[in-house]
Amino acid sequence: MQVVRLGIIGLGNMGKGHINYLAKGEVSGVVISAVSDSVPESLKWAEEKLGDAVSRYASPYEMMDSGKIDAVLIATPHFSHPELAIAAFERGLHVLCEKPAGVYTKQVRQMNEAGSKANVKFSMMYNQRTNPLYVKLKELIDAGELGEVRRTNWIITNWYRSQSYYDSGTWRATWAGEGGGVLLNQDPHQLDLWQWTISMMPKRVRAFCYFGKHRDIEVEDDVTAFVEYENGATGVFVTTTGEAPGTNRLEISGDRGKIVIENNTLTFWRLRVSEKEFNQQFKGGFGGPECWKCEIPVGGPYPDHKGITQNFVNAILHDEPLIAPGEEGIKGLMLSNAMLLSTWTDNWVDLPIDEDLFYSYLQEKIENSTYQKEAQPQ
Repeated sequence: MQVVRLGIIGLGNMGKGHINYLAKGEVSGVVISAVSDSVPESLKWAEEKLGDAVSRYASPYEMMDSGKIDAVLIATPHFSHPELAIAAFERGLHVLCEKPAGVYTKQVRQMNEAGSKANVKFSMMYNQRTNPLYVKLKELIDAGELGEVRRTNWIITNWYRSQSYYDSGTWRATWAGEGGGVLLNQDPHQLDLWQWTISMMPKRVRAFCYFGKHRDIEVEDDVTAFVEYENGATGVFVTTTGEAPGTNRLEISGDRGKIVIENNTLTFWRLRVSEKEFNQQFKGGFGGPECWKCEIPVGGPYPDHKGITQNFVNAILHDEPLIAPGEEGIKGLMLSNAMLLSTWTDNWVDLPIDEDLFYSYLQEKIENSTYQKEAQPQ
């Protein structure tokens, strides 16, 4: 195979966004061969944008069976991601899936199991893993520059969304339509980066989710979570869509200092000797280890979505290692599921979570929903 024939499932904002850079040839080794969407107007848009050389299908399964594609890019609503990915795996197609991996880990685990049995490439669209800030953060931690991680704090409250945003679609911010709120819609990238940069998942979570606190919605729009790690480290994750101005600050403390990412800057407060070593040797009453403030240069381009797509294509053509293996999509979702489950049970939740219990709570929320709204004219 010299060129990957790609089929795109879903022609909403994300699907169209991917088409825009792919159609310009900004990713090498791939061509759009087909698209699929159940909305006739979307297929009409694809015809005008891409011409008759690109096949159009109302059914994604018909597109998968057409023999015209080697891989799919899934850009549909959250609930459908695992089902579509599994169907593609069964047909021997490579899969690039938009975030989140799904709505609940039980369905995503089934997707991962299907992917592991298929001899294909499977990637998540975790484009933030190509952001030089987080690439450098992970490099520093992996190299041991920070020492043992002791605390992680992320306050990510600059996801401001107005009521008109939520009113723009009947599926938005509903249990049946999205399966969650700020954790599932806005925060998947941060939840992924939170565990990816430090190569650790928490062992348990205690969270407080508030549902419709700031907006007339039924899902969570304000969350504060506390986590504990196996090595004794702790962490806090705070997020909301109802705060202005918001903050985006990630702080990771270790035995060798502290790293802060804020305002597109990475600052390393580096200890000359480790805190543990200083504590063993210091005999004074007051004092602390010598600390250097280092503004870490973060160079290189930020390829964003194009970087993940190029990596996916290169993995298919040249067996390049995936930046965001699809199987890892369950990790960030596990964190968001755990936060909701902790709130619903008003208790600590151990990881991995009780997937059947989470699923039963989610189904109860969907079945008992009395939330009705009408989409506002655009």
